[in-house]
Parts: sequence; structure tokens; C-alpha cells
Amino acid sequence: MTDAPLRLAASAAELADDFARVRHDLAVPAGFDADVIAEAARVARDGPQPPPGATGARLDARDLALVTVDPPGTRDLDQAFHAERRGTGYRVHYAIADVAAFVAPGGALDREAFARGVTLYLPDGRAPLYPDDLGEGAASLLPGVDRPALLWTFDLDAGANASATRCVRATVRSRAARAYAEVQRALESGDALPSLALLREIGGHLLDRERERGGVSIAAPDQEVVKQADGSYALEFEAPLPVEAWNAQISLLTGREAARIMADAGVGLVRTLPAPAPAVVARLRATAAALGISWARDASYADVVRGLLPTSRARSTFLLQALHVLRGAGYELVTPGAPVPSHAAVGAPYAHVTAPLRRLADRHANEVVLAACAGVAPPEWAVAALPDLVTVMPRANQHASAVNRACVDAVEVVLLSGHEGETFRGTVVDRHRRGVVVMLTELPIVATVRGSGELGDAVTVRLEALDAVARTATFVRQPR
Repeated sequence: MTDAPLRLAASAAELADDFARVRHDLAVPAGFDADVIAEAARVARDGPQPPPGATGARLDARDLALVTVDPPGTRDLDQAFHAERRGTGYRVHYAIADVAAFVAPGGALDREAFARGVTLYLPDGRAPLYPDDLGEGAASLLPGVDRPALLWTFDLDAGANASATRCVRATVRSRAARAYAEVQRALESGDALPSLALLREIGGHLLDRERERGGVSIAAPDQEVVKQADGSYALEFEAPLPVEAWNAQISLLTGREAARIMADAGVGLVRTLPAPAPAVVARLRATAAALGISWARDASYADVVRGLLPTSRARSTFLLQALHVLRGAGYELVTPGAPVPSHAAVGAPYAHVTAPLRRLADRHANEVVLAACAGVAPPEWAVAALPDLVTVMPRANQHASAVNRACVDAVEVVLLSGHEGETFRGTVVDRHRRGVVVMLTELPIVATVRGSGELGDAVTVRLEALDAVARTATFVRQPR
């Protein structure tokens, strides 16, 4: 079964009971202890404070016409964007929520954030890293209000190569919170704000630079559970919008520059990802052939995946399988004189710094970058936490992946309910130690079936049993 992002259409709200079971089984936090809630309310009321070790005054940058671009309804707003032309190039401002201005090292909020690591997203809600008084309130870059931020400024040449990068603490005021679809429509109609029109231009250049580095962005589909007119459920794939890729490139630019700055300073924390193993790529190549995806003999994994859109069931399945090739992500300390490992998908060293409301490591990495840009030593509390983050963050990310997979599995069991004993046509798209992976023809479900087979084999499987509690579907391969 897949682990693509999953959300519920309004018509499928009654599936919440299934997700409540996921929350229980996988220990998804249901709320915050009283001391955490009390501290969040207090610091939200008191307003931002300089964290220990911070130096210099906060820049007043409220004149910048920053805009946030996120999924609809998002209120934990980590980033705000502004761009303008500068000669033949560009100047990009990227404001990141200054969570350290509210979370004291060693306090109740800090301890709880270390226990959680990341915000967990389920189709019917989220288990946030911080209480909403902060995450959706005082620390969020909501429009029309003054907010503390870490203001990144990038001077880019005509090809979006960075010629100068700065990061300082600032006070900002976002002008608007826009949803991806809203921005995409405005760009296509020519009605977008000038800054957002430049997002498309700069994002396109950055995608070209990514291609040159050998990096790859995968347009894996989202999944949405929709209730049909007859009362049954459907699982639909939805392709990401182009604006999502352009917006992601600004975040990736920030992460690449953060890694470079930390490497120069000899201290920090980077996100790592090894290149896919040849055997894994060979298996994906065979999967592509089974699904009818063109893969030229001399084309690399990145060449095939890059730019491929999930415009069909086969393409969606292939892109989800392609995500699984990128295994072994982790975190590694930056130390003086040691080479900084690259991130295979980025094609360069890369650090997590752009989502501090939703990811613990970003708050600490940002403090290292701020200090390096100011030419001072980083705060002791931030550096002391880095070794722990090397283990805390992978554990948190694994938990998030397990929660997402469990939600998808629960939905797939619901989709199959009532079909026990029926047979389904499918195609073998992968193999592993438990059997073969079969993509069903009639339903957007990928199932593991005991037995062996060659990639591309057309098979028939019978749905033997469903277990809603274990969230498993048992299929048996039928003889030809």
C-alpha cells in the first residue's frame, strides 16, 4: 500500500473513527499538558523576546510586501515571500517564523517539542509541534499583523544563482495569505501580484539549476478520499500545481545557502540523503517498463522522474514507487574541516531551516546561520542540541511516515469493504521479500501478494480477507 499524502473531502468526514484508531495505535499526541499550554499562552501574551545568545537589534522590515503561499486553510505559516528585479537579476526576501523568540531552551515548550519532533498530519486534523497559541497564533506569519521573523535576503543573477545571502532577525508584516490554486489561477490569468509573477520566473530558473546539479523534484500525487453518490468511497489522485514546485524551490534555495553558511562556519546540522543504489534503480526501471513509462537506455533515474506528472494511474503509481528509491535520509553534524555530505535529491549540501513551526531542527539550525551571518559564535544552547537532533529527527520522521501509511491503509480497507471474495485484475510492479507488489486495475490500490512473478506480469488476485483493526487486506494470487 502507498504512503502518499492523504486528505479527506468533506463528504468523507465519517471516516474519522478510522483515523481515531490510528491515533490510538500509533500514539499520536491528543493535546498538550497543562504546563505546556500555560507557557504557550504566557509567551504569546508577552510577545517575542531575544533568545539567549542573540545579538543585534531586530530590523524593521514591515515595508516589504511579503505574501505566504500554502495549502488552503493553513494557519501555521512558516514562510513569507517577496521578490523584485535587481538589474538583470533578482532580489528575493524570504521571511521564516522566529520560533526561538517564543520558545525558551529547557522550558516546557522546548521539552515537548523534543518529544514530538515534527507536526503530524492526519486526513482529519493535525497533532502540532507547538500549541496553537504559538503555531497558529503569535509565531505564525499571519497577514496584517507584526511578527518576528528571520529575514533571508538573496541576491540572484539572471539564472537565479546566488551572489550574496544575508539572514537577520526582523519584524515583518505579511500582506496576504494565498492558497496554491488561487496563485496558480492568478498567474495563468496575468492578474498575479508582481512579486508572485516573479516566483514563477525565479522558480523556473531554480529548477534549471537543479537539473544541472543532478537533483530531482518528484511530482508525487496527493490522495483524496471522496464519498460517491452511491455511498461508496473513492481514492483519487491529484497532481501538484506548478506553483507548488516554484515555491518549493525558494525553500530549497534557502536550505542550500544555509548548508553553505554552516559549512563555512564549521558548525551546524544538515539533511542528508544518499544516492539510490544501482540495484534499486534497476528495479524501478523494470517497474517503469511494467507500467508503460518510457525510460531511455542512457537516461538516469533523475532524467526520467524529473518533470513527469501524475496524469494517469500508471504515472501516479510510478512516481510513488520513485519516492521509495530515495531511502536513507538522515541528519549529520557539520564539523570544522570535514566535508559536508550532499543531499541526493537536491544535488548539493542542504539544511532544514524553513519550517520551524512544524519541524524542531529548524529552530536550532537557524540560530547557527544567524550567528555566522553576524560574525559571532552561535548560541551555546543551539549548538548543544545538535547531536541530539541527529537522532531525534529521524525518529520523528519515521513516526510521521508510519502515521501516514496507517491512514492510507485504513482508507484502502474501507474502499475494499464488501468486496471480499471478488477477483481483481492487476499488474506486478515490484517485488520484495514478502512477495510481489500488484497495482490493481480497477482501484487505485497497490497490494502485496504472496508468491513470485516477473515485473509487468498481468495477474488476477482474489480479496481473501480484510482486517479493519490491523488495517490489512489479504490478497491471494489466482492461477492463470
